[in-house]
Amino acid sequence: MDQDSHCTAERELLEAVSRITTFSTTSPSEEEQNQPKAEISCQVRKENPEKDDLQDSSASLSPNSSMTTKELQEYWRNEKCQYRQVKLLFEIPSTRIVEHRLSKYVMYKIIILQTGSFDSNKSVIERRYSDFEKLHRNLLEEFSEEMEDVTFPKKTLTGNFTEEVINERKLAFKDYLRLLYSMKYIRRSKKFIDFLTRLELQEAYGCLRGGHYTKALEILLEVIGLQERLTRGNPVSIVPTLCAIVVCHKDLENPASAFEYGEKALSRLRVHTSHRYYIPLLETMITLAYELGKDFLSLQEKLEEWKAKKDPIRVFTLKELAVREYVQ
Repeated sequence: MDQDSHCTAERELLEAVSRITTFSTTSPSEEEQNQPKAEISCQVRKENPEKDDLQDSSASLSPNSSMTTKELQEYWRNEKCQYRQVKLLFEIPSTRIVEHRLSKYVMYKIIILQTGSFDSNKSVIERRYSDFEKLHRNLLEEFSEEMEDVTFPKKTLTGNFTEEVINERKLAFKDYLRLLYSMKYIRRSKKFIDFLTRLELQEAYGCLRGGHYTKALEILLEVIGLQERLTRGNPVSIVPTLCAIVVCHKDLENPASAFEYGEKALSRLRVHTSHRYYIPLLETMITLAYELGKDFLSLQEKLEEWKAKKDPIRVFTLKELAVREYVQ
């Protein structure tokens, strides 16, 4: 190889090395590489508002750094299952007229179905016109803009109990609920969820306070399925109901069932250890685990760890907390 060729080859090699060095030092960082993806993600979020429940709830979660890798994997696996999108349908197939000495009103039977599910997933409740009217007033106070074009069937001075008026209202209330549920902020609001669950929960907790655990449990088990479907983006909100079911099963001497629902409640509090139900639930679960011959040492360790971090304060028992719910 002559000298000129040797110099040319050496110069090309140096240029190649220089290009590689320049590329490696100026290549975008991982954060910059992900930037377009973030922009696409935001765009998809806007175009698919139904995914907001999952995204909002995931953003609010912050797993405890002290959790083991196995616990984290299990936690996120459960979260993914809980946040699958659920759509509900509302049907009002029938009514009944209730007459008391001083009052008379129509009760509308509302069936709430999960799309693509069997009848075993349906929930059945009853509401009267005044319940719908109260819901409408409450929503107008908080969601005036969203409710601007929502019509509500007006009262009539006469004919409220005729078949024609009742059938018209059945259709109107069905469309009304469907429209409310289609609006993200309303379907996730406490006022809307309370309309669909509060009356039954009040009855259940009244039975619990009166020691009628079988009846209370029957109602709570009916309500919990609907609560779970309505509050997918906020799983902690159903912890009180799950704990009330634990109390009922425990007092009915069904420790295995009590432990099963206790585990469900505890999984929702794994990253919410400051929740008022956390310590009473842990204490109850330790008792149940010991009774059932299950591992209670890990639960005991969590309890001791919490007590070491917090100032000693008075903690109610699980039953004491349950009987205080829905006290009017």
